[in-house]
Amino acid sequence: MNYTEALEYIHGTLKFGVKLGLSNITVLLDLMGNPQKKLKFVHIAGTNGKGSTAAFISSILMEAGYRVGVFTSPYLERFTERIRVGADEISESDIARITEFIRDKVNVMIERGYNHPTEFEIVTALGMQYFYEKSCDIVVLEVGLGGRFDSTNVIDSSLVSVITAIGYDHMKILGNTLSEIAFEKAGIIKPSGEVVLYSQPREAEKVIEDVCAERGAKLHKVDFSNIEIADWSADGQVFHYKQLRNLKISLIGHHQTRNAVMAVEACKIVSQKGFPISETAVRKGLGNAKWPGRMEIIKKEPLFIIDGAHNAQGAGILREALDTYFPDRRRIFIFGVLKDKDYMAIIKTVIPGADVVITVTPASDRALPAEELAILLKPYCKNTLVSDTIESAVEEALELSSENDIICAFGSLYYIGIIRSMLRE
Repeated sequence: MNYTEALEYIHGTLKFGVKLGLSNITVLLDLMGNPQKKLKFVHIAGTNGKGSTAAFISSILMEAGYRVGVFTSPYLERFTERIRVGADEISESDIARITEFIRDKVNVMIERGYNHPTEFEIVTALGMQYFYEKSCDIVVLEVGLGGRFDSTNVIDSSLVSVITAIGYDHMKILGNTLSEIAFEKAGIIKPSGEVVLYSQPREAEKVIEDVCAERGAKLHKVDFSNIEIADWSADGQVFHYKQLRNLKISLIGHHQTRNAVMAVEACKIVSQKGFPISETAVRKGLGNAKWPGRMEIIKKEPLFIIDGAHNAQGAGILREALDTYFPDRRRIFIFGVLKDKDYMAIIKTVIPGADVVITVTPASDRALPAEELAILLKPYCKNTLVSDTIESAVEEALELSSENDIICAFGSLYYIGIIRSMLRE
């Protein structure tokens, strides 16, 4: 099996859908020799901020000298981004080799009458096997969807469970209220475990508290009132947190200081569990952390930003960041979205701040067509254009802009990665 065949096999399992539950992944990993049982994890769930928090945590752990596996989703430009050890992505040859090994085990499962694993289950198994082979000290494991029945939750224990901002997304699967969604995220809390919790609306927080009490887990609520932002610009931010003065991060948007502090608190717990982490490692790790596609500036004149905001909460964070950092600049937006998202909430939050909006259709069966999106936008921005391709949308935005304007592409990770590749070439 080569890399192309491996990806065809992995993506070919999409037809098996999203089946939440742990029975399939448990059987598959058992047939593989349970590589996950030989690893230690920092497990991260939440609606928004999972990836940034994972980036901060893994960067701190690397600075502390540990061999760190990182499992995230989705990817922006390359499938290999999803599975990394340190700064290095998994190789195409390793994906091919391990996928062939997994396929053989899947065939055994099917012969024994089990359901075919889903795409995410196979990718999870691939990550676990790779991290085991690479002898990772710690794996930073990001949940794919929810938590309770997500295939990453096949792990028996974690050094710490981290729950980031909870908001409305994937409601058809996770529930329609914040408390229902929070209950799914709380599924990653392990008996007698430790939990670092982002400050949540009370109804979500109460659910987490109840699950912690029931499982005898220790809850650490992070108090963001201890954050004091000292300086910020398009190049990054300097902030104080408790006794840690002048912490620097390159990620922009004040919400990233909150994600950074989540990482600091999670690493404090990891440090108490036999993995010492110095203050120097914390400082360097925060400073070196990168997380592409989140308020990321990919071109300077005009300023071109890509952001993965694809739900109401993410849209609010994007709008706040644009208003804070670039209050007086003319705004040209490129916007595409999936039809199963709460796109009206995104439109009402972000679009009134736009001077021009160019709509695109992301490369997904679930995409809302650009023409339909443009009709919905008209009441919020008169100057709305429809683009046939993502490439032509970028060309059009650049033509319409002057050097002091800002262009921002957002709404779906399914297309901002394409823009990132185009503009970085």
